[in-house]
Amino acid sequence: MGERVFTNCTNAGPVSVYVKDGKVTRMRPLVAEEGDFKPWTIEAGGKKYSPPKKFAVAPYVHADRRRLYSDERIRYPMKRVDFDPNGERNPQNRGKSPYQRISWDEALDIVSSEIKRVTEKYGSSAITGLTSSHHNWGIVGYKMGPFARFMNMLGYTPVLDNPDSWEGWHWGATHSYGFYWRLGMPEPYDMLEDALQNAEMIVLWSNDPDTTRGTYTGQDSALWRQWLKEKGVEMVFIDPFHNFTAAVMEGKWIAPRMGTDTAMAMAIAYVWITEDLYDKEYVKDRTIGFEEFKPYVLGETDGLPKTPEWAEQESGVKARVIRALAREWAAKRTVLSGGARGGEGGACRTAFGTEWARMMVLLQAMQGLGKPGRSIWGTTMGAPSDTKTWFPAYADPQGRVATSSVANHLPVNQTKQRLWRLTLPDAVLNPPVSWYGEGFCGQSLEQQFTHFEYPMEGYSEVKLFYRYGGSFMGTMSDTSKWVRMYQSPKLEFVVNQDIWYNSETRMADIILPACSNFERDDVGEWGACGGYTCHASSGCNFRIVVRQQKCIEPLWESKSDYEIFTLLAERLGRKEEFTDGKTEMDWIRAFFDASDLGEHISWEEFDQKGYCIINIDDDYKSTPSLRWFAEGRECDTPDPNNPKRGTIKAKELGTYSGKIEFASESLKSKFPDDEERPVVPRYIESWEGHHSELYKRYSLQLLSPHPRFTFHCHYDKHTDWLDDIPTHRIKKDGYAWWPARLNPADAAARNIQTGDIVRLYNDRGSVLCAAVVTQRVRVGVIHSYASSAKYDPLIPGDADSPDKGGCVNILTPSRMVSRNAPGMTPNSCLIEIEKWEG
Repeated sequence: MGERVFTNCTNAGPVSVYVKDGKVTRMRPLVAEEGDFKPWTIEAGGKKYSPPKKFAVAPYVHADRRRLYSDERIRYPMKRVDFDPNGERNPQNRGKSPYQRISWDEALDIVSSEIKRVTEKYGSSAITGLTSSHHNWGIVGYKMGPFARFMNMLGYTPVLDNPDSWEGWHWGATHSYGFYWRLGMPEPYDMLEDALQNAEMIVLWSNDPDTTRGTYTGQDSALWRQWLKEKGVEMVFIDPFHNFTAAVMEGKWIAPRMGTDTAMAMAIAYVWITEDLYDKEYVKDRTIGFEEFKPYVLGETDGLPKTPEWAEQESGVKARVIRALAREWAAKRTVLSGGARGGEGGACRTAFGTEWARMMVLLQAMQGLGKPGRSIWGTTMGAPSDTKTWFPAYADPQGRVATSSVANHLPVNQTKQRLWRLTLPDAVLNPPVSWYGEGFCGQSLEQQFTHFEYPMEGYSEVKLFYRYGGSFMGTMSDTSKWVRMYQSPKLEFVVNQDIWYNSETRMADIILPACSNFERDDVGEWGACGGYTCHASSGCNFRIVVRQQKCIEPLWESKSDYEIFTLLAERLGRKEEFTDGKTEMDWIRAFFDASDLGEHISWEEFDQKGYCIINIDDDYKSTPSLRWFAEGRECDTPDPNNPKRGTIKAKELGTYSGKIEFASESLKSKFPDDEERPVVPRYIESWEGHHSELYKRYSLQLLSPHPRFTFHCHYDKHTDWLDDIPTHRIKKDGYAWWPARLNPADAAARNIQTGDIVRLYNDRGSVLCAAVVTQRVRVGVIHSYASSAKYDPLIPGDADSPDKGGCVNILTPSRMVSRNAPGMTPNSCLIEIEKWEG
């Protein structure tokens, strides 16, 4: 049989897949016909900027063929050897005991029987399940597809996700400028054109887009930053680590002590106020509460002026540097880049990270947020993009999909009880637990004030846990708790459904092998997650919808998620209710028919060709984000989720006042006396920082940002040649160790050299890593990426045993951003480090 070429799409880009004799031989960025590309052009400074006719996928996507055939694939249904559903279950041995291969019939019988048993004995609320932050690309097979449909049909207790990438923006910035429908992240429209035409400086504060790669949109935006550099736009990087974007783009590097970014921001505001360097007309017309904010900055309310000298004592950044930055920022048209999508970055995942995110909004408000060259832009979204053609994304069921024919017989979950992802182990081990916030509070600011308690009156505690995809040992906080949770007898049954063995897979009673996106049919638009981050594909140079063609048959005995849930539903007597009578291909066609894609291409051509590039119209008109607000006009950006767009309040933001709020009206109405998320932003000393008692024992701060060569837990551990990249893992003595970077001064004090195996530890646990001694990390900081997919304790199944896989999240605290804001704080983490002689 000759070679065939298929189209598919990954989390970070579309690919062409080459298959011969039923085996994938190679993959490359999707090869499209040259005539299908109609590149946009931006004119700025007498030059024209236009992208090449290609797709620039993230580097790890090139590893997908190796990942597909990885030794880490789950090949067959498995049962823990000492688990007997009709006898001794031995939950204490989860994570310790080996497994035996069983048939699909036996596996499905056990899982469906357990669902029936638990439902009959405790009620359906005793069932819970949880997906990882991300899954393989596609609408039909994504986690919000078959898993959510099946679990809602059962009436389970959902586990609400925390926004693990943008906590401070979600829980803080929303109360300064609205955008709750974007979870605290700003509009993304036409920001590239605005920057090329108007920006003179970009401050990348806690942002490394060359590493996080726009989350979904590959490396397309790397070219944009190169254009800006060549154009002479000055760049400043504020980060305790001299990150990879700083290394490529050059520019000033400022390295504050972790947890003190808000102090630096306050000092910048102090300089602007005392030296009359802010936009007083904008503040007067477009904001409220400045008269409450200004006295705090000047020290009139607490007797402590927030001078650069004061900030130097807190942050370790010289007062002259802070003052120079403030003056330069005010003198130039400056873009603030506070995270890859405008609202991410490690500084927001710290104690009281809400205050830093609020200050980012307020600093730009003081310079005229929305005016030319004065935006909040992560440098990764906002290319010219067609927004008129609607195609559903994986998070769109709450939008237009919900009213289309695709949503017929959509299961409605009647169970009101909820769990919170960060406190799930505590909920199982030591209930009750309580918190404020409905997970992704994207429908109103008030959702952040909803109070939850578990267990909820009238509902059962959870007894059955359905774990689906990925791992939390390397992504959540204080993750040894997850091991203890799995080993609790209160969880009577645990099933794990995944493609590869991850950190938690072997903590299940039954393991079900799912297949990858290359082994099933699907459809999806690159970079578009939809829902609360609408039009995110503007981070791509070309908008493309891919018909994700099944390239090979499912490997070994794996099955698609949809088929697995269909088979379970059939055993429960609810197959028709789950499938709505549709196959996976029927769903793909239904999504196509419900979309606007038929205006560009027929179903037959799309199915055969495998993709459709949606180019902008010749008469494209740019609408830069928040320009409308700065100019006092009605909103003209195309965000369909903006609740005020097209109404009599179309000139307003999503705050209570409709303006940017230096003093938050929403916080004032609900939590007026909250000293941890006050009405007016404050600098609050970290409870695990240089002022804390713990600092006397653990004097190093752990910085664990999102990783460079893996996507959360995707790719790491499942792709062997990624281990050959020393930035990702370092091979020594036949083992691939997770790197931990430290400053030469800290290394010398502990007799540590590059290549040494070191132990990172605190009261929560210990993790073994390979030391990298480098000047790129400020003194007092250990830089080690989050998201190791390998949990490898020296004593298997022992939650207290040192982990040599690199799950540094074991060390991070489970304390929340603040009392009433339940976000994670991995970057407020004190540790010590020593050479390991084990």
